Amino acid sequence: MLIKKVDTFPLFYKLATPYGDANGYKKYRTCYYIRITTQSGMVGWGECVDWLPTLHTGMENRIIPYLIGKSVTDRNPLIQVIKKWHSRAASAVSMALTEIIAKSSGLSVCDLWGGTFRDKVPVYASFQSYTDTAQWQSNSLQCIEKSVQEKFLTIKLKIGGKSIAEDQTHIKAVQSQFGEQVNIALDCNQSYDLVAALQWQSLFSSWSNIVWLEEPLPIHQTDGYALIRQKLTVPVAGGENITTAADFLPLLSSQALDIMNPDPLHVIGIDAYIETLQLARNFGIRVSPHTYDGALSRTYAVYAQACLKPWGKMETDCIEPVEWDVMENPFSKIVPLYPTSGEISIPKGQGIGLELDEEMLRYYRWDGSNYH
Repeated sequence: MLIKKVDTFPLFYKLATPYGDANGYKKYRTCYYIRITTQSGMVGWGECVDWLPTLHTGMENRIIPYLIGKSVTDRNPLIQVIKKWHSRAASAVSMALTEIIAKSSGLSVCDLWGGTFRDKVPVYASFQSYTDTAQWQSNSLQCIEKSVQEKFLTIKLKIGGKSIAEDQTHIKAVQSQFGEQVNIALDCNQSYDLVAALQWQSLFSSWSNIVWLEEPLPIHQTDGYALIRQKLTVPVAGGENITTAADFLPLLSSQALDIMNPDPLHVIGIDAYIETLQLARNFGIRVSPHTYDGALSRTYAVYAQACLKPWGKMETDCIEPVEWDVMENPFSKIVPLYPTSGEISIPKGQGIGLELDEEMLRYYRWDGSNYH
């Protein structure tokens, strides 16, 4: 199976109202899809996210010419080369080639990976809590209300972008209004030092529905994470930007994390992503994927979670949830996979078993203009 052509779909959407986290406000959403077609007409889709001008130039001028005429079955050697040029582009190519391999074998991606342990996977509603208005807290509560009505059992909220007092006022309001209905993860986006992170413990000690505190410190501060894990009464999570399974080892060997959050867009290649999930199980900790930036990569994370052995032997709650972006983002609808009561049912069919909305891919195609 030789690669005949690669089509690209750089996507851009300007947000009606900017929203954000501790890293700042997002004024737009972008994404980048590729479609690889073999000489026999087999098609596979991939996705990545990065600064579109650089990504698109590199894809068109270097990566696509390299791929044309190569064998799909050489996907791992191909990824090893492409990751030296652009690691996130390598992830997109890995997805597309994985789907083609599955289709050519008459299998779903899950079957290619060895089969599923479950036919449904939980997802949690992920929010960007901040807006640049004085009413940001009330706006947040309104957004949460919608997800609660849609029966999400777990939500993730942002802290670290405002003062600790403001953030704690916000989370107290959330607890007051929704605390008996949902579990809550809090994501700091690496914005705190040790002293600031520990100021949350007095609240955590009185709340039973906090499922984890995500990335309170810069992720390389392994000793700090180990200490926070000892001091806090809630699980500590992190690792969304880590690119290989091996890079998690310092955190794991130091017992610095309770929950790993790898992202299939950031780990270099789907096979390496699967290795990361297995690493978590080998160390006996949980793994809840970060999948905020792309609907296709989120789909792969859901499928991988369906194929992952449970973390325990209890009949329920033995698989960790996958992140589900509930903010304004039309690209979420490109892959027709939607939750019901906070769960995704795994579709049947070859490859990913879904047809992407190519009309949306054309409609939101980036026109090449500067989007600052």
